[in-house]
Amino acid sequence: MECRMDGRTAVITGGSLGLGRAMAMEFANSGAKVAIVARRAEVLEAARADIKAAVPGAEVAAYACDMSDAGAIKSMHQSVVGDLGPVDVVVNNAGTSRAMDFMDITDELWSEDLELKLLGAVRLIRLTFPGMKERRWGRIINVLNVGAKAPRAGGAPTAVSRAAGMALTKVLAGEGAPHNVLVNAMLVGLIESDQHLQRHLKAGSNESLEAFYDKLGESVPMGRVGKAEEFANMACFLASDAGSYITGTAINVDGNRAPVV
Repeated sequence: MECRMDGRTAVITGGSLGLGRAMAMEFANSGAKVAIVARRAEVLEAARADIKAAVPGAEVAAYACDMSDAGAIKSMHQSVVGDLGPVDVVVNNAGTSRAMDFMDITDELWSEDLELKLLGAVRLIRLTFPGMKERRWGRIINVLNVGAKAPRAGGAPTAVSRAAGMALTKVLAGEGAPHNVLVNAMLVGLIESDQHLQRHLKAGSNESLEAFYDKLGESVPMGRVGKAEEFANMACFLASDAGSYITGTAINVDGNRAPVV
């Protein structure tokens, strides 16, 4: 089975590194016009150049945007439509993991987390959902983590923000289904990403990155950390016509690490 996205325009937030970059590469390789969105323009440009080098002829555009800023999101969307056409696929991938003891989380931290991870997605969907319904074709993928289903002690605020994202997924799936707008969530387990790379660098040990990932993988039933490309493959399936009867689901991409289905 080949998952193609020819003629589709896809927006991927958090698209300059890690999972976002891997999804952008896979989407471009499948024929989509891809808009990658992140805060840092120089990192975005490097990702765009890498994708175009790897996929000759790919249409890839980069947009610096703070997904916690409503005005910036509106401007970014207008630019994407002007450059690449109406948006068919949205992947809400912005945000890193933030976990701490409940009593240490200030109102400011709660607001920051929800603004970026929940309201950023809400605002972008609000801009793209009407056009998808009118054209009777659309795909929305909300990238969450397994804490959305199985939150652990000390897992807030991210676990709470991501649980809200899962509820949003189900609400939108019900509203989009009559219009062939499919909405799903992908829940990240332990997968190679920039977040883990930064953790390894901050540790400052002589341990190799490979050894670091091997140790992380010990807690995964499959015995290893997942690869960003494996995550991207599932996203491409859901965003293509191959996934045309799947909506309202929250799929664990975690090697069975989560204790719930």
